[in-house]
Order: sequence, then structure tokens, then C-alpha cells
Amino acid sequence: MTKMISKMGLLLLNVLLLLLLWSGWSSSLSIKYKDPNQPVGVRVKDLLTRMTLLEKIGQMTQIDREVASADVLNTYFIGSVLSGGGSTPLPRASAKDWVGMINAFQEGALSSRLGIPMIYGIDALHGHNNVYNTTIFPHNIGLGATRDADLVRRTGEATAREVRATGIQYTFAPCIAVCRDPRWGRCYESYSEDHKVVQQMTDIIYGLQGEPPSDFRKGVPYVGGKEKVAACAKHFVGDGGTTKGINENNTVIDMHGLLSIHMPAYYDAIIKGVSTVMVSYSSWNGVKMHANHDLVTGFLKDTLKFKGFVISDWEGIDRITSPPHANYTYSVLSGIQAGIDMVMVPYEFKDFIDELTYLVKNNFISMERIDDAVERILTVKFTMGLFEDPMADLSLVNELGSQAHRDLAREAVAKSLVLLKNGKDGDSPLLPLQKRASKILVAGSHADNLGYQCGGWTIRWQGFSGDNYTSGTTILQAVKSAVDPTTKVVYNENPDSEFIKSYEFAFAIVVVGEQPYAETEGDSATLTMVDPGPDTVTNVCGAVKCVVVVVSGRPIVMEPYIASIDALVAAWLPGTEGQGVTDVLFGDRSFTGKLPRTWFRNVDQLPMNAGDQNYDPLFPFGYGLTSESKAIARSVSTAADGRPYTLIVALSVFLSLSLKLKCLLLCLLEI
Repeated sequence: MTKMISKMGLLLLNVLLLLLLWSGWSSSLSIKYKDPNQPVGVRVKDLLTRMTLLEKIGQMTQIDREVASADVLNTYFIGSVLSGGGSTPLPRASAKDWVGMINAFQEGALSSRLGIPMIYGIDALHGHNNVYNTTIFPHNIGLGATRDADLVRRTGEATAREVRATGIQYTFAPCIAVCRDPRWGRCYESYSEDHKVVQQMTDIIYGLQGEPPSDFRKGVPYVGGKEKVAACAKHFVGDGGTTKGINENNTVIDMHGLLSIHMPAYYDAIIKGVSTVMVSYSSWNGVKMHANHDLVTGFLKDTLKFKGFVISDWEGIDRITSPPHANYTYSVLSGIQAGIDMVMVPYEFKDFIDELTYLVKNNFISMERIDDAVERILTVKFTMGLFEDPMADLSLVNELGSQAHRDLAREAVAKSLVLLKNGKDGDSPLLPLQKRASKILVAGSHADNLGYQCGGWTIRWQGFSGDNYTSGTTILQAVKSAVDPTTKVVYNENPDSEFIKSYEFAFAIVVVGEQPYAETEGDSATLTMVDPGPDTVTNVCGAVKCVVVVVSGRPIVMEPYIASIDALVAAWLPGTEGQGVTDVLFGDRSFTGKLPRTWFRNVDQLPMNAGDQNYDPLFPFGYGLTSESKAIARSVSTAADGRPYTLIVALSVFLSLSLKLKCLLLCLLEI
């Protein structure tokens, strides 16, 4: 009898447990925002009705990882964390280090009352450029020179996979500024002075986010799975048109000019499903963009029907006042009322939360405006599947700096190079260079410096000098890999004329340009190559046939040297794959790049853009000579495994011959 009662008790206990489990499951399904089968709009509305003011303001707050912790995300309901330029968990942090840090933050967010996941953002501007041992692609100015939208899309796909490999779901890219003055320190972040080229390059959004289905509603954010990231079109709007190219300055232009030059790429970005838009530090006709309600809300949201969220730049609302942060209450009020949905605080987040809470509770900012902001943020998070799959893993770790991605970067470098001169008057062309020569000279400050080759926004915000901060192939290393084994390569960074005369060089490769910079630190009124570049060009090219390769983020002063130079190549900021440069110099690939912006004669002409009156450039917009490919064998980029080896590209030749033979046989049969 006792055993029977015991069995009945166990049975009742099991039934009770099943009822509890069913109750929890059915309760979960009744919470619509937790049900993945519900439409995104329904889930957003359901969650919004459950949120307190503090939870909503938390979602509007983005903080830097340096002040983030699981406890902070849980307590303040923080919606987003970011890494500023160079902000990493450890020096040379691995994918595992990144994933561990981000998952710890995510666990804090998920343990909050409503379990809303945070989204982590980073500036992946030319590859996953903050992270050690990743693939660094050419900066945007180089990609603009390719005029190849499919290539740019593929760089976006590779970047997205490398970003996701570290657990990050959001990149502050692409920059779709139209740089109208090369004196601007961010000009290399712009694809071109021509808005049509910039519009073409917005296909990178498809690479980063995936391409929306044909029936997908235009203007609504789209992110297609765990190998894609949310993208950010920036900086809205007119950042590339400031007076004298001064960063964060005033763009003086009428509405027609703004809409016809600086706005078109945003039309394309929104149609392609871009998830977020970042506001510019700059002003338009004296009005700070971070406080410009007419353009941010009136035009971007209401006219263009953008449904993603608008994010500020780093301390962007602070800079509404001059000096920055002079009246923070006013700045918060102006920025949120303008239509900014998420604020990149990034450090003093408690002050921001307190100020915004005060402004809402005292009816300076309506609850409707707060709900609009949070609805947009949640729409992006639900769309990209963060609620179903919030935690990162190591499944994509092998994508970081993979051989396939480095080969793609090498292709991009080769296609970005622009041949500006090839041979002096009366002389035969110098390019392509001969691989077999007795001795060749490689000179210049940029020939063997990976940091200079990559430019700003690489590992550190302002970039770096030397070869010790990430992996890649310098141009000097690429030259040594490209030439015949019998060719002696002599490197001297800045040789004098006596040194040059002591050798009988067949020719020289001189690599000069700018040092790395980012943002305001890159503003320049002179646009000259860094010393000792002028002396190097003069000494070398005065003594031996030379090709000068310019590594820079924009056109620089070259007219004083042009007569002494045999061949001139614009290489922009090519990134880690230096062999893309030598592929073209030595004829394994043809020159196909075209100038994405006008190359001026002197800075007194600036600003000068195609179509201007008195247009008198050294080389016009769209200029670029071509060369014929003379070889089918080339070495593969070495940075992934450190071992150069040879890839014989014979399949295309075989197929071509087979096709011709087939055509010949068919013709004979018809006869």
C-alpha cells in the first residue's frame, strides 16, 4: 500500500512538472516579442509596451567597451557597446579574446528584466581594421578607382565574415561622403569626388548585410544571417563639402547642390536596406547636422522613408555647442529632437541617461519621440536575429586573414592602381617592368613600411608605422617575391647620388607618400609628400630610370617632379597585400584603375572638381593609362602562411584553345 501511494505521488509530481513546463512554454509564446514566428513589427510593438522609460533610454545609449561590464549593461539596460579606434580587449587580441569579451557583455544584457540583447559596433572601414592579423583592404579612395561594384561588394562580404568571426554584429561603414576638397583629412574614406561613383560603390552594403529579397519593403533595414553585419551609411550629410576641406567644418551650399551632390548615395543606401545612418559632425550653412531636425527627421526619415536607426558620431551631440559639452542639457535636447535615435556617448553614459530622463519627465522631449527611437533600434535587432541568436561563437574564426580574403584584397589593390605616366617624351614605356635584370633599386620611405601602406584606421585610430602591429606583405617584400631569382634587389630608403652611381641599376622603384592619419589630424593645407620623399625622388630619378609609386590617401603635389619621373603610379592606401602593387608593375595584371578624383597641379587651385570652370588639373578625373598583361604565372599572397608559392593560371588558356578548336571543327563540318 505504501509503495502504491509512493508511485502515485511520483506520478502526480511528474504531471505537475509537465504542467509547469507547459505553462512556462505557453506563457513564453503568449509574449509576442519572444515569438520568432511573429512579424517584426508586432514583436517591436509588444516589447515597446512592456518597457519602462529607463529601459527605453538605455536602448538609446551606446558606450565604449572601456566603461562597459555585464553589471553596467544589466543595470542601465544599455542598448549598444562599441570599440573606438584602437579599443581592443588585449594587444594582438585573438578572435577568442573578442568573442569572450562580447559574450560577457551580452550575458549582462540578457539577464536584465526583458532580456534585450545589445549590439556591438566597430569601425571596420577597410576590412576588420582594428583587429590583429585580419585582411586590410584598400581604403575607399582606392576602391573608387576600380569602378568595380562587384569587387567592392565582395570586399564587403569578406569584411562581414571577419567581423562576425570576432563576435561583432555592427560596423560603422560604409562612408559615402563625396569629398570635394582633398585637403580634408577624411578624403581617403570617400570613394570619389563624383556622386555617381559613390552611388555605384554602395553595393558594399549588399556585401556587408546581404541583398534583400525582391519583395522586401524599400527603406526597411535588412541583415541576412549570422555571417552578415548591420551596416552604417555615414556621415549624413555634406561632410565631404566643408569649406577648405576642414574637418567638422561648415558646408556652404544651397539645397539643390546638397541634394544633387551629397545626398544621392543615401537614396541608394536606403533602397539597398542599410540598417543605420550616422550623422556628421559638420554643419550645413551654419546649422550643426547633429541638431538639424529638417534634414535628419524631415528629409531622411520622412521624405526618404528611412526605417532604420540614426546614430550620432563619437561625442557628436557634445559638439553641438562650442566649446563641446558647454551646455550638455541643450545638446541632448537638440540632438534627440533633431531625430538621433542612438547616442554614441561613449564614456559619461550616466550623465546622458540622467539628462534625457529629466528632459522627458519634464515634457521637453515627448514620449512619442523616445518611442520612435527605440522602435527603430529594436527593428534592427529583431531583423538581424539578435533575439534568437544573441551569443557569438568561434565558428568563423578561420575567416580572419584567410588566404581567400587576402587574395581578394590583392585583386582589389591591383585594380585600384592608376597609371599616370609611362615613359618620358620620345622614350619607350618603362612599364611593365622586367622581372629579370641584373640589379634593381627599391627606395623610398613607404617601400618597406606596412603601417604607411595601410594608412589611418588600421590597428590604431591614427594608424601606425613599421611592420610589427599586424601581418601583411610590404611592397619591398612583394618586389623580392616577384622578380626572377637571379635579379638582385637592393633596398636603400634614401640613397644619395653617389650610392646610385656605384651600382649599375637597370631601373628603380621609388615608393613615397603620406604618413598615416585620421580625421582632423589629416587636414592639410599643403598636401606634400613626407620627407625625405622629395630628395629621394630627385636623387634616384635623376640618375636612373624610375617608377614612382605614390602611397597616399589623396592626390598630393607632384608637378615639380613629373619631368624627371619615367613612370608614375597612384597606389592610394593599398592595405596589407603589397603583391597587388607588384602584380601590375611587373605586368602580371594590366593597369585598369581610373582617377576617382582630380589630381591638381598646386594647392592654390583647390577646391577643383570635374566640371568646374577653369578646370586645369595635372591629371583629370577619370584619367588612367592602361598596360597589357604579359604573363600568366604569379605568386600567391604570402601573409596568411608566410610561404610564397607559385600558382600557374593555365586553365583559362586551355579552355580558350579548346573553344577555338571546337569552332574550327564545326566550320569544317558545315563546309
